[in-house]
Amino acid sequence: MATLPRFTTRYVDWTPWVETVDEVGPTEEQRAIVDEIATSPRGRPYWATLAHDAPALRARHKLFRQSLAGTEDGSPKADLELAAVATSRVNGCVYCASVHARAYEGLTRNRALMRRLLDEGVDTELPGRERALVDFAAKLTRDPAALTGADLAPLRDAGFSDLEILDVAHAAAMFAWANRLLQTLGGQHIEE
Repeated sequence: MATLPRFTTRYVDWTPWVETVDEVGPTEEQRAIVDEIATSPRGRPYWATLAHDAPALRARHKLFRQSLAGTEDGSPKADLELAAVATSRVNGCVYCASVHARAYEGLTRNRALMRRLLDEGVDTELPGRERALVDFAAKLTRDPAALTGADLAPLRDAGFSDLEILDVAHAAAMFAWANRLLQTLGGQHIEE
């Protein structure tokens, strides 16, 4: 295992610091939720850790999926993935940033923008719409109590509707929580 050198679009692994339900013997409810959510063996340790509280995991997963799906007439999925990456970049969550950077690139084919964001951070040069979104997500992540109505003006100037702003806020807030949960319960690493 190597220490994470930087943010990347490579696959990042996660190792729990607590036993997973798979290791201690899951209940039927725990096994069912992990089997439903963990569509890849790579992600199974994380979901099997959270499955200690299966009802909370079920609710969390539904909220997670909805926050990245957006709403009809709301932000495009690419915006929500960008908010997830910006939040994860601020929080130092290499695992989440890698997953959602790949999703963003798959939706937009804009590898150059994502590479700058991962390599240089949230203050890198970005086009207007992306700059407004990343600035908002970063401020929401760093200091949500400091947000004011004035922080919405750059989003509106970039063409975001109130529904799109709400969608971006949902995605950034969800990832502020998800990053902290993942980083508290285990370690991130890249296999060399």
